Amino acid sequence: MRKIKLTAAVLLSCLLLLLSGCGSSGDGGGGAGNANAGAESSAEATPAPGGELVWALAGVVQNDILDAHRTGFAPSTRVMRSLYDSLVVEFEDHTFGPWLAASWELSEDQKSYTFKLREDVKFHDGTPFNAGAVKFNFDRIVDPATQSSLGKNAMGPYVSTEVIDEFTVKVNFSEPFAPFLSNLAKVDLGMVSPTAVKKYGDAFPQNPVGTGPFKLAKLTPGTELELARFEEYNWPPANAKHQGPAYLDKLIVKYVPEDATRLSVLQSNQAQVADIIPPQNLQALKADPNFKVYETELLQHNYSYFFNQDREPWNDARIRKAIRAGINFDAAIKTVYLGTSRQGWSPLSPHSLYYTPTVENTWKYDPEYANQVLDELGWVKGADGIREKDGKRLSLEMIDYQGNREKRLDLLAVVTQQLKQIGVEIKLLTLPQGTFTERRANGDYDLYGGSQFYGDPSILRQMYSTKGPNGKLNISRTHDPELEDWLEAAQSELNTEKRAELYKKAQEKIIEQVYSIPAYVLDYTVASSRKVHDISFDYPAWPVFYDTWIEQ
Repeated sequence: MRKIKLTAAVLLSCLLLLLSGCGSSGDGGGGAGNANAGAESSAEATPAPGGELVWALAGVVQNDILDAHRTGFAPSTRVMRSLYDSLVVEFEDHTFGPWLAASWELSEDQKSYTFKLREDVKFHDGTPFNAGAVKFNFDRIVDPATQSSLGKNAMGPYVSTEVIDEFTVKVNFSEPFAPFLSNLAKVDLGMVSPTAVKKYGDAFPQNPVGTGPFKLAKLTPGTELELARFEEYNWPPANAKHQGPAYLDKLIVKYVPEDATRLSVLQSNQAQVADIIPPQNLQALKADPNFKVYETELLQHNYSYFFNQDREPWNDARIRKAIRAGINFDAAIKTVYLGTSRQGWSPLSPHSLYYTPTVENTWKYDPEYANQVLDELGWVKGADGIREKDGKRLSLEMIDYQGNREKRLDLLAVVTQQLKQIGVEIKLLTLPQGTFTERRANGDYDLYGGSQFYGDPSILRQMYSTKGPNGKLNISRTHDPELEDWLEAAQSELNTEKRAELYKKAQEKIIEQVYSIPAYVLDYTVASSRKVHDISFDYPAWPVFYDTWIEQ
């Protein structure tokens, strides 16, 4: 279902193994929804335990939060995949396999899942993993005090969890909940230690305890994390390559948000792995035999521009369509990403479940149309070229706190210049995270740029529905009863054809009404030293280091 490819140093071995299908193997990956995006020649040396791997992370773990239930920030979740396990694993074909749950069944009314759990699992602090722990986790996720946005959305119409016996648990919903198994495969519903949560309280996010192959050994606030192998680990997902503890002694995560620095520490071997490779360096790194480059499309809500429709004039679809027509995304993306990314046409990334190609090429760069609409609506260009009406400038204040992550500000700079040509102004306001969060919650913005990794199309409910976990405060401030009905129906529809049709209509309406403007599709990249083997990816696309080993 997803484009995943391995380039550079192992290309020769892939060619030698062409008849056996190297490069897309479903039995060696580290997680759901993903083939092994680093399938390597079986002729290579036998994996050997030991060694420390330094990962230059493209970003910072905000406020050092490593609580699976309390953050949806991408750099944090990339790290947390090594700390927390899931009940199930999702494969590339969207089927599921066992992980912490050995088996499960769905009730006849499709409102309850009963899980038989593994009986040999424990948390890093020695707490037994059992039905009581699962109940604690699910109840904690939906508890308003936890403030779990993504996790709460992932639990849908959750009612309760029943402990049947020590290793059997029944999860009940008020109505059928189609995304549940897929959501279970993601780190947002990863299992945390009840003992540790009670012990650390508000400090748990900086003292994470899970059942994963690595445990926290040291945290240097705002700088780096040291994860140590969990020696008792012996319960990997069904698609892992080996049993028992991870091969690596330590996984050291250094926060390196600056592109040039991240590339430098990789090339100088101060780090053996780096992610989100700068576009201007990607081709050269692929061609360098000292490195491997892994690429996989991130399954998510694409990075998009969201209008605040609670404010005038952005509540007028004609204005939104005119602004979209004034943006030449194809040229902007080629300029900024140098062919390493492509324009997004839907809120969902192209290899997402139920993505519809019917939205592709449904709008175009058309400044003549944009100018005509704005003229007709009475917005007149002033002396500086920016339009005005009734003494108000046609100006979009865009709030941000993440900086130039994924070169988003570089893209915005190009878009800003394009929109000036039709008399629209964008003012970027960079804020501290706390101020940004407050202003976003209060609707104190005109434009917001963001994405949301997820994997299942039910993320649309969170972003565009007042019935989602954010209610009327959904990021697009969309209030569309018809769209909400479709999204509610899709969430409870287990028939794949009917569910696909509902999400098709939802995507088409979001694009038709310009509730957001998709910008680009992110191909998540990871580069490593050629001596590093068997990096794989979970669902929807984060790196997994359980099978990873270093050639000595």
